Amino acid sequence: QVQLVESGGGLVQAGDSLRLSCAASGRTFSSYAMAWFRQAPGKEREFAAIISRSGTPTYYANSVRGRFTISRDNAKNTVDLQMISLKPEDTAVYYCAAGVPHTTWPMTTAPSFDYWGQGTQVTVSS
Repeated sequence: QVQLVESGGGLVQAGDSLRLSCAASGRTFSSYAMAWFRQAPGKEREFAAIISRSGTPTYYANSVRGRFTISRDNAKNTVDLQMISLKPEDTAVYYCAAGVPHTTWPMTTAPSFDYWGQGTQVTVSS
């Protein structure tokens, strides 16, 4: 069992940066691939970024590649999402997710992940 708690969301202006953090409980954190998904109002939850158990490789959705960076610290049981050059279309609830790695990389669909956090709101004003 893994419990995930996100933090770091907030209201920012377009062009600003924000760093999200996800703290995981349990001693098996390094066994899981970790990802960030997001869900905008009225839309389905969508994949944003994933990082492997060791920290390499990573993979990003086209919409965030070059602006978002995912990282993890297995000693601290944390995974972060650094976001720069934020756009109004980045507005969403951001969720941290943990999943047992599959043979297929990258895992980009929600059913691939076993544990989810409660989400943190990111609002980007224009």
